This record gives sequence, structure tokens and C-alpha cells, in this order.
Amino acid sequence: MSYLKLILKNPFRNKTRGALAIVGIAIGIMVIVALGMVAGGLKASTTTTLKAGAAEINVMQTGSGNFGSGRINETRVTDLQSISGVKETAGLLKATNTSTSGSSISTGSTGTSTGTTSSGSEGPNSFGGLSVTGMNPDKLSLAGIENVTGSLYSTNSENEVIIGKTASTNLNKTVGDTINLFGKDFTITGIYETGSFMTDGGVFMSLTTLQNLTSNNNTVSTIAVKLNENANTTEVSKSIETSYPNELSTTTAEATANRMNSALSTIDAATWAISLLAIIIGAVGVINTMIMSVFERTREIGVLKAVGWKEKRILGMILGESVVLTLIAAVVGTIIAVVGVVVLLAFSFGGVIQPSFAPEIFMEAFLVAFVVGIIGGLYPAYRASRLSPTEALRYE
Repeated sequence: MSYLKLILKNPFRNKTRGALAIVGIAIGIMVIVALGMVAGGLKASTTTTLKAGAAEINVMQTGSGNFGSGRINETRVTDLQSISGVKETAGLLKATNTSTSGSSISTGSTGTSTGTTSSGSEGPNSFGGLSVTGMNPDKLSLAGIENVTGSLYSTNSENEVIIGKTASTNLNKTVGDTINLFGKDFTITGIYETGSFMTDGGVFMSLTTLQNLTSNNNTVSTIAVKLNENANTTEVSKSIETSYPNELSTTTAEATANRMNSALSTIDAATWAISLLAIIIGAVGVINTMIMSVFERTREIGVLKAVGWKEKRILGMILGESVVLTLIAAVVGTIIAVVGVVVLLAFSFGGVIQPSFAPEIFMEAFLVAFVVGIIGGLYPAYRASRLSPTEALRYE
């Protein structure tokens, strides 16, 4: 039997022990790949929020805490254009429709209406409702909407909307279909895609229409601010807050992305900590498997040395067997992770978050498996290579 065939066959002489070693390593690899795919998908979506056409600053009511929960007088949309460095502004009103098939009862800021004003940009079947944003169609680029399949709604339209690609897929809607929002039927005139999992999971309509539906006349939730090319984002933000103290606060797209990436970095660190524990357990399993393999094959190794096999050849064979075990574990762990993440995100998050299939995620997983194979096989390989042929041949 050839040297390579020995390396590929020997780890599975004891199938149970080999399978347990594979499972131990596969768990660690599965964690690395799964969390890497999820974190990578979130990072990719966050990066798209910094696209050139979108607003650099979002203005909110002071103390509102998050997007959409506060209310700003609509006149401020025009007032902010006088701030130095501001190129363009747009008012947005955010609300959540708690049902896409019928009316829902809720309260707005000035009265009772069908629909719930809400913070955040939730996608369908995610966090309880479908995000609806009111915005003038000629200002949609400030929300990152530049590519629309179909057509935009008109400024004065009372029954037209455009829907995000993720929302259209989850709700099985296309151009020309109708969708019920806040107890009223709307015609979908277009489907947009920005690359942001939050934005693509919602619906946009005329600002005036959403204001009327939610009894929020002449108010907006946030104001998107686009800057002149050479304007300093930090300075303009300070100018806005200084001009309207205790009324308006600001957040920048870059700062939001940085906070998200910081949180994702924490997730990455936690991923590696969990993975390290699983890998240590798996490595112990590999060491145990290879030591037992060497112990059971003591006489065989003695014969190989007696017929001329050098210590380096014995060492290479045992290390090779160890690496074969861990690489098979990497394949098993990767397959389970990919299938699990795709199914989880599709059914639990409605496809709002797209998993990342970046090559480096899988390269890291296989590199870890290879290193574990080398480390786990070093001692057993050294022990096998140092066996005396005479003593090994006497072993029963």
C-alpha cells in the first residue's frame, strides 16, 4: 500500500474513535463559519449605508433616543438648508404597519389612527411589523434609493408605494400588486434595492399620505441632510445642534456604521473565544485518537522501521493522519454551518439579513483545522517516530 493511501486509511481503522474526533473539531469549525457568515452579512449591509448618494447626517428630536420615535416640525426641513455646508435636506416620517393584510389599531402623536408610529426600520415579519417611510419621491436618493424597478410614486399620490426587494420577496409582492397598509390598499409601482437589510425590508410612500394616515400632519420623524462636497460632517452637525439647542440632535451615517462595526467586532471576539474552547476540546480528542492509534499499531510501526522507514517518514505519516481527520472535520463543520445559517436567516429573519460567503471565512476555518491537526498530532507522531524497532516487534 502506498504512503498516501496509508495516511488516508489509517485514521478510520477505529471508526467510532475517528468519528468522535471529527465531531469535536467540526463543532469549533461550525461556530467559526456560522458566526463569520452572519457578522459578514451585517458588515456588508452596514457598509452600504455610506454610499455616496445617501445623506451624511440624520437629524432627530432631542431626547428621542432613536430614529422615528420623535417628532420635528416640518418647517425645520427648510430651515436647515441655511446652515453652512448643507446642500440638501429631506423630511422622513417613519411608522410601522403591524399587519400587511388588514388594518391595525395604534396611536400617533396627535391622535388615534390606523397604524403605529414606530422607531427603527423593521422589515416584514421582523420585530412585529413592516416599516413604512413617508418621503417625497424626488428626495429618495438621500435614503440611498437610486435604483428602482418600475416607477416611483408621485408626490401627491394617495395610493401608490414602492417596496424594498427583501419585503417584496417575503410578502410575495411585485410591481402592479396591491398591499394593505394601515387599513388602506396601495398599488406597488416599483421595487427598490439599496443593499441595506433594514431599508430593503420596508415600504416608501408619499410623505403627505403617511402624515395623514398616522395623524402626524406637518411633522416628520427625522431630517436627512446631504452636505456640500468639501463640508466637514462634524462641524455641520455641531452647527445644527447649536442653532437648535434642546430641540434637534444629530447622528452621522459614518458614526452609526462605526458603532455597528464595533459591536460586530465584539461578536467576532466572542466567536473566537467560543471557537477556541471547542477547538481545544477537539484537539484533545485528536491527541487521544492518535495516541491510541499509535499504541495499537506499535508492532506495525516496528515492522516499518525494521524494513527501512526513517523517523521522519513515521513522523510524517502520523501527522498526515491527524491532519486528514481535522480537514474532514472542517468540511463537515462548514457544510453544517452554511446550511444552518441559510435556513436560520431565511426563516427566522425573513431573508432580511443576507449571509456572507466571503472566501476568507472558509479559509480561516480550514487554516484552524490544519493547525489543530498539526498540534494534535505532534506528540503522538514524535512518540511513534522514537519507537525502537526491537521493542516494537516484541509488542503484542
